[in-house]
Amino acid sequence: MTSTVKIISVGNSAGIILPKELLEKLRVSKGDSLTVTESPTGVNLTAYDEKISRQIQVAEQVMRDNRNMLRKLAQ
Repeated sequence: MTSTVKIISVGNSAGIILPKELLEKLRVSKGDSLTVTESPTGVNLTAYDEKISRQIQVAEQVMRDNRNMLRKLAQ
């Protein structure tokens, strides 16, 4: 599925309007939150999941705290 969206003004910010079909595919509706994740090819939008969000926060903290050890393991 490919969609083109337009960036619009929302107060002092910017926003996009997602087509109904995309909202259905994401299983979200007006007022829901989305998680935006950077990837090598751009960004990914997924429905916000508090449990997954917390797991990602913990993993990022572990990677920050153990950066040097992880670099050595990667060699």
